[in-house]
Amino acid sequence: MQFKKILAFVLGGIGLLFIVQNMAMVEIRFLFWSFSLPRTVLLLGLLGIGFLGGWLWHEYKLYREEDR
Repeated sequence: MQFKKILAFVLGGIGLLFIVQNMAMVEIRFLFWSFSLPRTVLLLGLLGIGFLGGWLWHEYKLYREEDR
């Protein structure tokens, strides 16, 4: 369990370092919408979506194990 915490902390630190180094503005285009935002905000949003997806998947797997 301790190894997982250390690994998560190290990977989180590397992710934050990557985000801080990418502060340029980017333009996002999707169908008829177009907007600009800092690359940092985009990366943090995608990281958050990834964490949420992983957590939901984990909860789903636990729920399926419970039914068996």
